[in-house]
Amino acid sequence: MAKRSAHRNRPAPNFGWQRVQGPHHTAAYRVSHKVAKGVSLGVLAVLAFVGTFAGVTWADIAKTVDQQGIDVIVQKSNGKKVDILPVDPYANTPINILLIGQDTRDGEGNAAVGGDDVGVAGLHNADTTMILQISADRKFVNLVSIPRDLMVSTPGCETSNGTMYAQSSVMFNSIFPNAYSQGGDIASAASCTMNEVNYLSGMEIQQFMVVDFSGLSKMIDAIGGVDICIPTYTRDGYTGIELGQGMQHLDGNTATQFARMRHGAGTDGSDTMRTTRQQYLIKRLIKTVLEKNMLTHSAQLYQLAKAGLESVQMSQGLADATVLAGLAASMKDFNMNRLYSQTIPVTAWSQDANRSQLAAGADDVWEKLRNAQPLVDDANTGSSSDSSSSSDSSSKNSDSSSSSDNSSSDSTDSSSNSTDSSTSTDSNAGSSDTSDGSTYDAATNTYKQADGTIIDAETGGIIDPETGAIRSQVTGQYIGLASRYIEVTYCGVKY
Repeated sequence: MAKRSAHRNRPAPNFGWQRVQGPHHTAAYRVSHKVAKGVSLGVLAVLAFVGTFAGVTWADIAKTVDQQGIDVIVQKSNGKKVDILPVDPYANTPINILLIGQDTRDGEGNAAVGGDDVGVAGLHNADTTMILQISADRKFVNLVSIPRDLMVSTPGCETSNGTMYAQSSVMFNSIFPNAYSQGGDIASAASCTMNEVNYLSGMEIQQFMVVDFSGLSKMIDAIGGVDICIPTYTRDGYTGIELGQGMQHLDGNTATQFARMRHGAGTDGSDTMRTTRQQYLIKRLIKTVLEKNMLTHSAQLYQLAKAGLESVQMSQGLADATVLAGLAASMKDFNMNRLYSQTIPVTAWSQDANRSQLAAGADDVWEKLRNAQPLVDDANTGSSSDSSSSSDSSSKNSDSSSSSDNSSSDSTDSSSNSTDSSTSTDSNAGSSDTSDGSTYDAATNTYKQADGTIIDAETGGIIDPETGAIRSQVTGQYIGLASRYIEVTYCGVKY
């Protein structure tokens, strides 16, 4: 693993009393995908890292963070020089982080979760890939999953051991292990993955976090487990997981298996459906940390930080304890209702239905990320249309007189045309009829049509009433999980 050779000589972040010379962002990188283990850890490592400022504890944490920092390998594909600067949590600029969950069996903890068959020895796959975007004003967070079976072209990338050449029609998750194989380190694998994500999205992501099975499991155990609403009986013979319907308290190992599972009862075997569970687990993890007020309890936070950070490898712009603490402090009052998540819109690949390709609606999502706009168009009312749609479906989003909070980035109109209704989306309004005959339920933030179809008000997608998974009305592919719907319907949660 390539360590940061000049960590102490790099520019310092601008914490009010200092000024950073040079640009705060530029880059040329891209990414890879699959299990929520790494993703969740990455998010929590960022959000749950304030409070341990005392003496030896702080020094210990700072040392751990510094040891986990690795180089970003500068890419040459865009023909411009790139300056990699540390993240400045107080710069009033959006922060983009590529979260990569690594499927590796190295180490006792990873083998215990993922298995230790001879055939997987030395495995280094990208098991989860998500783009985490924190708004400039820290008022909303976007989380976008990239399916591992997405067919892509790659522009080639630089590794620690030479150039990996351009390819066409390869699976997205092949980039991480191939770059690891050529470069021999996580720096190569993560940098080439980030390079690909930037190539696909037109973004300039500079930072990444890479986490393994063991990391997520340890962090969840450190916070005392996590409550997950299970909408239907779930069983998977591959991971050994078996969960009944209702709110279930999961320990680290079980929660990690919940994120990994793809077969058996409660799932359809697709990677896109699995990404919806991964997104939901992240939301529940962050919610648990915030509800326990761990950000201000140094003893608990210390255990959480140590448990997670020892298994998180970060790009050098993040691998600074002061940077992470400053970012967490700026988000300690974050409203969970403004964490917007979805899977990038895809459709079946033309040459193999078991693979996927980007759908037309992907461009709309990329544009929102490039402009640092919330995925949900109306961030105040929770009303928006399916961002994967290019023309309407029968989605029933309400017409609200409220506009998006000006303190967050201005939202553009969704590319899909929603049917206007006269119903307010006030969460205290209860259920009411709309002008087109559907019924809006404020508790679940859904519309129920006359034929019984349930529409998610945020995305305009169709909700599977049994699993809570949301499908795009245009592509038929999964784009998210209706967490409010399943929590109210199956677990009695009050909103």
